[in-house]
Amino acid sequence: MQSLILFSCASIRHLLFNSHAFDLGWFDQATYLISMGKPPIVSFSGFHILGDHGAWIFYPLAALYWIYPSVYWLFAVQAIALSLGGILAAKLAQQAGLSSGHTVAIALVYNLYPVVFNANLFDFHPDTLAIPAILGAVLALRSRRFLTFLGCILLILGCKAILSLTVVGLGLWIVLGERPKWYGFWAMLLATAWFIFTTQWIFPHFTGMDAAVEMSDGRYDYLGDSIGEIIQTLILQPHRILGPVLSLANLEYLVLLFAPIFWILRPRYSLPLIGAAPALILNLITTYQPQKDLVHQYALPILPFFILTAIAILNHHPKSFIYRPKFLIAWATIGFLALGKYYHFGSLYLEKLDTWATMRDAIAQIEPRSGVITQGEYAPHLTHRPEIYLIDTTLPQRDLTPIDAILLNRRHPGEFPDTIEAAQRYLQSRPDFTVTYSKNDVFLFQKIVPGSPQ
Repeated sequence: MQSLILFSCASIRHLLFNSHAFDLGWFDQATYLISMGKPPIVSFSGFHILGDHGAWIFYPLAALYWIYPSVYWLFAVQAIALSLGGILAAKLAQQAGLSSGHTVAIALVYNLYPVVFNANLFDFHPDTLAIPAILGAVLALRSRRFLTFLGCILLILGCKAILSLTVVGLGLWIVLGERPKWYGFWAMLLATAWFIFTTQWIFPHFTGMDAAVEMSDGRYDYLGDSIGEIIQTLILQPHRILGPVLSLANLEYLVLLFAPIFWILRPRYSLPLIGAAPALILNLITTYQPQKDLVHQYALPILPFFILTAIAILNHHPKSFIYRPKFLIAWATIGFLALGKYYHFGSLYLEKLDTWATMRDAIAQIEPRSGVITQGEYAPHLTHRPEIYLIDTTLPQRDLTPIDAILLNRRHPGEFPDTIEAAQRYLQSRPDFTVTYSKNDVFLFQKIVPGSPQ
């Protein structure tokens, strides 16, 4: 049921033109190109998809596009993965010997944690597929199933290279507090090897940039311009992070992060939080504000370790009032109602409804093989092609040779209304483009084919 709810919410948001080129269109185009046997060069960046965080998971995902190429596969996989996390959380609770009431509570605490619903709405991210893999790795560890554990670790690493640090944290927690400890050593070994391989070879090879530039996208520039410089700064000049860390933004983030599950804050049972430390530290030291909320996906790698901590506490204090199933479920519900972004369906996501039909008509007139320039909100509906770009101020300087269509919505220009108006004025001076659709402030310019009627 939860999978269906998550899938439906993400799909409706997309249908209402509220998804974006970054990141849904980015990943959809790459997956589509892989399924067609073409190099997955994401036209928004000009880089191979492996240059984007070393996420090889899109290669197996492309098999779904062989059945039928559709972005809704990504929504379905993401919804199933996030829902599977709740099932695995319940299995871990059962394995730990918790009562049926506490097992249900653990599953609901996971499902109602706001970042699960919110991240599902925020386009698609391979990070979401790593969450059940983290919980699955712990379940395999405690069941002494090494090959399953190994498969889960490899899956986590294939979702995003930076998750190597989370796997290192997971391995360290296993070494310090779980058995068999050698599972933890294997996790740290694989994660370290993959991190070195991606940062020193994959990223430079596919992007031509230093790994720190690619991975951080300017979020940690104050620490250095390369992985080596960042590590050196953290070791030799740790005071450099005091400003970003000791900030009101971080205080607010920590309050938001722990509020829905504050009852796990018992130092005696906090050992599983070692696994959460890498993601938490990255979110605290960054200057990128979206990493400090429960709206985006960045808090997701922390959640499995919150759940493991919760299970450890309930295993030792099952009868305390604050740990009773009814209280846990009630508090999780309050947290979701306060911090979940479900209310966007009644306001934000309906803003473009007045041009919804005309946008669909205009998109339907664009040939499947045409190169397209459009706004970020409409790009994910046109990414099954090698050439698609976003409208910006550089349009007058661009080579429009590979471009056959330019789609604009003047009524809903997004963040850059001046850009849309400038683009329309520019295109009026281009005799090789003509308006083929104009209705309700939606304009479709298409390149004139020599010999065709104008």
